[in-house]
Amino acid sequence: MKKLTSSMLYLDDVSVAFDGFKAINSLSLVLEPGEMRAIIGPNGAGKTTMMDIITGKTRPDRGSVYFDGDVDLTRFDESAIATMGIGRKFQKPTVFESHSVEDNILLSMSGDQTISSLLFGRKSIGEKQRIDEILATIRLDGLRHEQAENLSHGQKQWLEIGMLLAQNPKLLLIDEPVAGMTDAETVETARLLREIAKTHAVIVVEHDMDFVRDLDVKVTCLHEGSVLAEGPLEHVSANEEVIDVYLGR
Repeated sequence: MKKLTSSMLYLDDVSVAFDGFKAINSLSLVLEPGEMRAIIGPNGAGKTTMMDIITGKTRPDRGSVYFDGDVDLTRFDESAIATMGIGRKFQKPTVFESHSVEDNILLSMSGDQTISSLLFGRKSIGEKQRIDEILATIRLDGLRHEQAENLSHGQKQWLEIGMLLAQNPKLLLIDEPVAGMTDAETVETARLLREIAKTHAVIVVEHDMDFVRDLDVKVTCLHEGSVLAEGPLEHVSANEEVIDVYLGR
C-alpha cells in the first residue's frame, strides 16, 4: 500500500488551545527521513506543546499529525507512540544514577526482558556490539563502568541520548541538550548529534544560537504557536520579525 506521505513527520494545520489560549495555531511542519531540524523561538512559542502533540501527551483540537508516512499519531496515546520509534529527551537528564553507564544503556534496550535478566543474564554478541557502538557515539566508552551519578551534567545528557538510541528510534526529539554544559561539551554535543543524524531523523529545540549554528541544519522559528520563519540560520536570523520577537537587535 502506498504511504500517505514520504515524510518522517508531517504536521498540517495543527491547533490546540488551553482555556482559550491557542498554544499551537495552524502549525504546519514537514521533516524528511534522515533530516535534523533545529526549532527556536521565544518562551511560550509552542515548542514544548508541539513535542507533546507528536508524542501523544497532548491531543490537538484539529489538524493532521503523521509519522513515518502513514501513522496517524492523533489516534494513539503516549505509551503506544513511545513503542513506535519516537524517542524524547527532556531538558533535565533522567538516568539510573545508581547503575553504571553500560547498565543504563542495557536497561534502555527494547524488549520484554526483566531488569534482573538484563543486568545479570549473559549479553548476546549483538547486544555487546550495540552497547559498544552507542557508548562510542556518546563519548562514554571509557566510562562504561562508572556510576551514572558520578558523571558531569554534560555526560549525563549524552548518556540519556544513548539511552534513547538503545530503543532504536526512527525519530529523536531532544529538548535543550546543551543547557548547563561547558563550552567544550557544547561543541562536542553538536558533533555527536550530527553523527546521530546520519542514521536518524532528529528535532532539536534549543536557545543557544552558537550551538544551532554548529548543527548547520534547517531552522524553524516558532512564535505564538505557528511558524514565523524557516530556512538556513542566516536566513532566519536576518528575518525582521524573528529579530523583533526573539533575537533582539
